[in-house]
Amino acid sequence: MHLLVLLVLCQAHVCTKYAVKTDSFVVESNVHFPTDYNLLWDCVRKSLDTVKVFLKKYPFIKGWRKMEHWRGELKSLMREVGRVSSGGGKNKQEKLQQAVLSYLTKSRLLMTKLDLEKDHFPLMDETDLAVLCVLEGYMELTVKHIDLLERRIIKGETIPHAEKMMSIFETYTEWVAKGKFNPSVEFGKKLSITTDQFDLIVHYVVMSDRQDRDVVIEIADAVLNKYKRIASMSFDKGHWRAENKALLELEIPTVILPKLGKRNAKENELENSAKFKSLKNRHSAIESNINELEHRGLDRCPDRGYHHYKTYIALGVCAYNLKKIGKKILSNRLEEALSQKVRKAA
Repeated sequence: MHLLVLLVLCQAHVCTKYAVKTDSFVVESNVHFPTDYNLLWDCVRKSLDTVKVFLKKYPFIKGWRKMEHWRGELKSLMREVGRVSSGGGKNKQEKLQQAVLSYLTKSRLLMTKLDLEKDHFPLMDETDLAVLCVLEGYMELTVKHIDLLERRIIKGETIPHAEKMMSIFETYTEWVAKGKFNPSVEFGKKLSITTDQFDLIVHYVVMSDRQDRDVVIEIADAVLNKYKRIASMSFDKGHWRAENKALLELEIPTVILPKLGKRNAKENELENSAKFKSLKNRHSAIESNINELEHRGLDRCPDRGYHHYKTYIALGVCAYNLKKIGKKILSNRLEEALSQKVRKAA
């Protein structure tokens, strides 16, 4: 019986003309707020952690008796930089430069020691070689962040965004500023979802270094390939591009894509028409869908690695759709039970 109801729902879904809506939001990755000085701390602590792997396996390695002293001193210097940076008072810049110089000096001393010592670590098997490669990777990142911190604080340079990292672990993480007041910036990737009039997600795209306007045609092609009967498709202003609208109108009867910027008389007439306004107002329903996704786990991914990040999103979308379908099935069963009760009473 349950399977029959589900098949009927699916059949109705296939035969229906779709009114689809597309919007995006940020699924945050599992990172802390990135600054060059705390990312440098991440690099040096992971370098020391990797050395510990060798020390645990080969206790006879000499020269690392003060391992915890290195860690404690570097952490204290990092915290001092943060304290001065976030504080105020007289001569703040001079104090900040002095704190950063001490931090950089200690970090460079550690790099010098690691350069001298790493070639003497035993390489008895493939695991040792892999650990050494990991160590060299963290050392390379340490050198990079020493350079970034020195250029920004000591030399007063403005670091280009392309050179910055949001995390040394979740390297796919992007700095996303969507123009909102709170939060003003988010760390992760933008997820574009397309829903139909039944609030089911029919398509989604994880965007990498792309804006909403860059994925409009890709989304439309995917949706049209899956569902031929698209009656209308709506977007917000962030998806506007003249060629996007022109291409969409070749395949979709009604395209709701408000123009970003000044409109001419013809565009004003179109966007003030009753049909355009009606479908534009219905577009806001996707905000409710996004809000539900965020409250059910897709606000932040707790998993590590880009593969697991994408898998987490896919599972979240599937769970959302299954919940919607299950809710509809329960609603139909309740209506059927009530109608039977009314018939018996009559």
